[in-house]
Amino acid sequence: MEAFNNFINVINGIVWGPYMLFFLVGTGVLLSIRLAFLQFRMLPFALKQAFSRHPNSHEHEGDVSQFGALMTALSATIGTGNIAGVATAVVVGGAGAVFWMWITAIFGMATKYAEAILAVKYRVVNAKGEMNGGPMYYLEKGCNMKWLGLIFAFLGTIASFGIGSSVQSNSVADSVRTSLGIDPWITGVVLTVFTAIVILGGIKSIARAASFIVPIMAIVYVIGGLIIIFANIDLVGPAISKIFSTAFSGDALIGGGIGVAIRYGVARGVFSNEAGMGSAPIAAAAAKTDHPGRQALISMTGTFLDTIVVCSITGIVLVMGDLYAGGDKGAALTVLTFNKMLPGIGGAIVTFGLIFFAYSTILGWCYYGEKCASYVFGEGFVPIYRIIYVASVMAGTVLSLDLVWNLADTFNGLMAIPNLIGLVLLSGVVVKETKDFIEKRKSGELP
Repeated sequence: MEAFNNFINVINGIVWGPYMLFFLVGTGVLLSIRLAFLQFRMLPFALKQAFSRHPNSHEHEGDVSQFGALMTALSATIGTGNIAGVATAVVVGGAGAVFWMWITAIFGMATKYAEAILAVKYRVVNAKGEMNGGPMYYLEKGCNMKWLGLIFAFLGTIASFGIGSSVQSNSVADSVRTSLGIDPWITGVVLTVFTAIVILGGIKSIARAASFIVPIMAIVYVIGGLIIIFANIDLVGPAISKIFSTAFSGDALIGGGIGVAIRYGVARGVFSNEAGMGSAPIAAAAAKTDHPGRQALISMTGTFLDTIVVCSITGIVLVMGDLYAGGDKGAALTVLTFNKMLPGIGGAIVTFGLIFFAYSTILGWCYYGEKCASYVFGEGFVPIYRIIYVASVMAGTVLSLDLVWNLADTFNGLMAIPNLIGLVLLSGVVVKETKDFIEKRKSGELP
């Protein structure tokens, strides 16, 4: 197993090398420029759209509400990356990794916007009357590159067993063992059973669960983090200063240089907000919406909420707590730091937050994975996929933490490549659809 883990580490070094980092961030920069930095100009409007009820939305084509689609995407996005992923990045890349998470998110908002607008524009209705959409469809219909769509969908299917299930259950088991002393296999059984119950109902069942779980879990975790920050306000300035200074100079004690800080900051940032990976647009395609541009703006807020809000709180608290050089990592480090900074309930907030974060991510990624699997193998493969997926939840609780994260990183990077190619090639379509949405709103044709 150690030899295999070392092999995956070598592959990761290639997948997450300088070319991939440039491609990821560069695509976000390109889209930001072509969209005149829409992520800043229209963020207030986008947030309003995300949390407002839209009249007559039930009359529009789609499977779930715009809010339901956002919550499904956020359920898959706000997960262990916000707790264990940030901790891993800080341990390996130093405090400066948090800065590169922010950079990834700023430009990733434009990427997430583009992914969603294309997903809605090129979505199709399957034999069951459900919406199918995502990178595989805009690669096929927009770029005339079905072969690349098949590659994306195959990688997405495999990746779902890592980022979607095994990583999540592994982090929950680790956190629960640290906080409550419960054996990982017990945690695995409970997660597996509850996962099976919900995913049998498909996207509508997943969206209902996500719309209930995501807002509650995010609010509780954010409030807990803010209590720590305001209770230790004197440590905030030095922590932020350290994040900025080590982002460019490298933290020699921990990360060993700027390259490591960038690599892990970007990799964990992408793992957390999924901008550029092509996963979230699969959920966006299911939304009932009157224009691709509206849903794209709503989807864009997911990156803002995930990284700029939730990951920032985790990252700042970790740097304030200054325990990341002690040998602990992953979810266990975040639990220990919150316990130190907020004795009594800090660790419990992280543990129970992580449980719900991870559970919702498991649900959301099952939807992504089965849509990818059905594209490659046909709709008849979906029941088989669900069985394998549920089994992978259990497997994740007993696997090595390093191996699980390394495998997830590898497939994250690989599945992003065909998606980013599609975004670059179709950037003109994104601009055209955006102009159409803005003009229709100005003319009063759209609210």
